[in-house]
Amino acid sequence: MPIRILIADDHTLVRESLVGLLQAEGDVQVVAQAADGIETVEKAIAVRPDVVVADLSMPRLGGIEVVRRLREALPQTRVLVLTMHQEDEYVLQAVRAGASGYLVKDSAASELLAAVRNLHAGRGHFGPQAARTLAQQLQHPERTLDDPYGRLTAREREVFHLIAEGHTTKEIARTLDISAKTAENHRSRVLDKVGVRNTAELVRYALRKGLLD
Repeated sequence: MPIRILIADDHTLVRESLVGLLQAEGDVQVVAQAADGIETVEKAIAVRPDVVVADLSMPRLGGIEVVRRLREALPQTRVLVLTMHQEDEYVLQAVRAGASGYLVKDSAASELLAAVRNLHAGRGHFGPQAARTLAQQLQHPERTLDDPYGRLTAREREVFHLIAEGHTTKEIARTLDISAKTAENHRSRVLDKVGVRNTAELVRYALRKGLLD
């Protein structure tokens, strides 16, 4: 049985290059492609791939939230993050969200293939920078990187994204089928937990964290 893969990247040339590279391998089958975060989650649930190779910076829904949702909806599917971001913060957020592997986009093709096969075999695979970040975190667990988004509840994350997309409190209430008062309470808690004062600051935070494009 080939390894069934979903490729998620908003850049068509990158996505097509990855498809060509992986399809050339006899043990790999690309079963779906996605160009944004929402499409990634929907297609993954539909085709249930073995491995999702996902960028972090995607429109509509950022890669960290994609990883989190796939972890919840498809616990058997392994997620390999393939990104330009090398910063510790992104590595730790991706792993905390449920990623099983993390590579930067200048990695060799052979390493990408090794990562896909390792994830399919139930192992993790992290590039050199990501591995150093994880080792440092294990050696110095007292070193914390602030992740207020990770402390939001599932409902608060829904409200977070609706606020970031520009929805009013009334629209959030209608979308989530809750009262306006409850929506307002959620909104206040989200702003408070994230540490921002208004919608503009929340949008800037979401963009900075790769949660929204």
